[in-house]
Amino acid sequence: MNVSSPKLPAAIPDELTGRTAIVTGAGRGMGRAVAVRLAAAGASIVVNDLVAESAQATVEQLISDGGKAIAVAGDVADSTAVESLIGRSTDEYGHINILVNAAGILRRTAVFDMDEAEWDLVLNVNLKGTFLPSRAVLPSMRRSGWGRIVNFSSTAGRTTSTLGGAHYTASKHAVLGLTRHMAMEEAAHGITVNAVCPGLIDTEMVQQEVDDDRLKRYTDGFPIHRLGEPSEAAELVAFLASDRAAYITGQALDLSGGDLMV
Repeated sequence: MNVSSPKLPAAIPDELTGRTAIVTGAGRGMGRAVAVRLAAAGASIVVNDLVAESAQATVEQLISDGGKAIAVAGDVADSTAVESLIGRSTDEYGHINILVNAAGILRRTAVFDMDEAEWDLVLNVNLKGTFLPSRAVLPSMRRSGWGRIVNFSSTAGRTTSTLGGAHYTASKHAVLGLTRHMAMEEAAHGITVNAVCPGLIDTEMVQQEVDDDRLKRYTDGFPIHRLGEPSEAAELVAFLASDRAAYITGQALDLSGGDLMV
């Protein structure tokens, strides 16, 4: 049985007006959906992606919808690129209030066949690529006494990965540890740090990795018999990025259609 996706409520108008949000990995998938949702709530968006054309495409979409956005391409696992990202963001908007670490990479290689270079690649993008931008935005957030950092982990960070290899699983577990520790350190500065843990979401990455028959077998086993939508992940991020979530920090929120209950 197919369960249709719900119609989500409209963004709360002006909820994030005056805020600047950096969204990494925003060239497609959940990252792009997050950028769209935060812009709809009034935030000015800095769109980061490794692929410059993808970042610019997201910016054009946001601007056509009446939002404010700039594109800053670069590798979030490279400290020089991250410094440039922060510099461009502050030059354009003056401050950074929200960071969403949505950039990520998935590989399926088994440990037996995995080489060191692939291990380093996945850990660098998924973990170091969360650490470097997070560290870089803290001075701006501390100066204003308000900040929201939302990290993308995965249900793989709760258990093991459905699609990825051990390096993916390890990186997503580590993101949860980083989230909790940063939340503890930064709470006194008015900064909350939380993580979202998506299961199987209907993104380009999932579509590339799994054929329709296999996807059906997965979703038939979920209490909610469908893939999640990128817009649903974006809705959760928007809540965590708002004042409505001011008393939530150090948490990991699952978005999996009930998958981890079974």
